[in-house]
Amino acid sequence: MMNEEQLKKLSPSVFAFVGDAVYGLFVRTALADTNRSSGDLHALSVQLVNASAQSKAFHQIETYLTEEELDLFKRGRNFHTKSTPKNATVADYHTATGLECLFGYLYLSGQADRAKKLFDQIWQSFANAADHP
Repeated sequence: MMNEEQLKKLSPSVFAFVGDAVYGLFVRTALADTNRSSGDLHALSVQLVNASAQSKAFHQIETYLTEEELDLFKRGRNFHTKSTPKNATVADYHTATGLECLFGYLYLSGQADRAKKLFDQIWQSFANAADHP
């Protein structure tokens, strides 16, 4: 866990870097409950950890975010990166970066429980959509 002074020194790209791993771990942990082959699990995780899926995920939790969390998301979304999306729209890519930024900040600031709660909301939406195609 980092203190506020340490957190203020980090760029949104660092938060997104960490958030990518945190979000991916949440997805993989949730998928572990499905008890499928590793190949199936990998294919499912790829479907859920990409710019398009993460953009949709953000919209599932947007109304649950605090003002501070929304500001962090916007910092990540608006951060200009050198990379360009491969299989995503620019809008989805930036939204996904914002989501990763939020998850990275929450993790690094010692708010992993909050990150998990937000992810659980996303996962529930995903599970409901899978139950009702």
